[in-house]
Amino acid sequence: MDILIKALQFILSLSFLIVLHELGHFIPAKIFKTRVEKFYLFFDYKFSLFKTKIGETVYGIGWIPLGGYVKISGMIDESMDTEQMKQPAQPWEFRSKPAWQRLIIMLGGVTVNFILGILIYIMIVFVWGVDFIKPMDVKQGFAVNELMHEYGFKDGDKILKFDGKEPLNVTDVNRHLFLRGISSLEVMHEDGTTETLAIPENIGEIMWEKGVMEPFSVRYEAIIDSVIFDSPAEKAGMLKNDKIVSVNETPVNYWQDFTKLIQNAKEADLAIGVERNGTFNTITISPREDKTIGVINSQVGTLNVQHKDYSFMESIPKGNSLAVWTLKDYVTQFKYVFTKKGATSIGGFIAIGNIFPATWSWQSFWGITAFLSIMLAFMNLLPIPALDGGHVMFTLYEMITGRKPSDKFLEYAQITGFLLLIALLILANGNDVVKLFS
Repeated sequence: MDILIKALQFILSLSFLIVLHELGHFIPAKIFKTRVEKFYLFFDYKFSLFKTKIGETVYGIGWIPLGGYVKISGMIDESMDTEQMKQPAQPWEFRSKPAWQRLIIMLGGVTVNFILGILIYIMIVFVWGVDFIKPMDVKQGFAVNELMHEYGFKDGDKILKFDGKEPLNVTDVNRHLFLRGISSLEVMHEDGTTETLAIPENIGEIMWEKGVMEPFSVRYEAIIDSVIFDSPAEKAGMLKNDKIVSVNETPVNYWQDFTKLIQNAKEADLAIGVERNGTFNTITISPREDKTIGVINSQVGTLNVQHKDYSFMESIPKGNSLAVWTLKDYVTQFKYVFTKKGATSIGGFIAIGNIFPATWSWQSFWGITAFLSIMLAFMNLLPIPALDGGHVMFTLYEMITGRKPSDKFLEYAQITGFLLLIALLILANGNDVVKLFS
């Protein structure tokens, strides 16, 4: 059922974004009196699930859910209709239009995606407001990965400021470290002393290479919120609200202590001390191969989450800021794709589908859809033939030099770009399959 809910959200979001993206091409094409032969959601190789002709345009739904397209007369695109290009140019064709009109038609899709992302973020802020956690609202402080110990950070630290400024949401610290180049953090240690600690300029690259994407994690008490069905913990008799006090007689104070002891244990059977209704018991459990026992921790009382509602006018700058930072963060992390590790981290449809929650939430749905809209706009602007950015690149070249690339050159460029995209698609979804089975 969880997979079905994720899949439905993914398909709905993808369909919504594709239709509006293609409308971004369709509308200016019609304004400039350019014939649009097809408007398709998904690809229709060999046959369509649905199609109907209205005026000069065939509207349809294909069976290959890899995107969508509009087929514009006189344009070398995904259809690779080279026969049409051999005929004399007609006034209603794309190739007959001035370069500035062709540029607007090509930029229409990404423009719609950018604007859509901004509008969705504005409405999310207006409808649901913003939840945030102030520095002193992390009551138990943070558990600190060993990577940060060498810079002076300690378990239990409360983070007070990023680069001298109090953050709106202190739990964003990992994202700011990785993507926004924080140079210092002011912290309060458990003994009450405060200290401003310097951070290397390349901390994002260090985190990436070492695989430590969450060097700071909120400390939680070692209390069980739920026990997974048919897990070692359930079979051994663990229950909701059990408090874990030890593992193999080593005391446990926080959930992070518990998980670390489980991960590092060499024994096949573990003696886990549990406090239940004021009494203490020892439960023997054999962890699974992935060093887990099937319990989820409780976060009750650990964080004080605050909330702020925004008027519609207040939502506009806040939503716009969220969209801009989403784009900036995505562009910043895009550089990691070109590393050796990045090639194996690229995800396909399964990875994107797994972003959606297993339970239906309109707030999460629209938040993820806004992110995907910004991401698709950026990706489509990459100067790769077969993408909008490739067409824009050749059109700009024509406008600057006054020389239009030949149809034969554009045809070969389109084929090259298409093969490159297919290769990336295979790599991304191949990575998904490997991760699924490993």
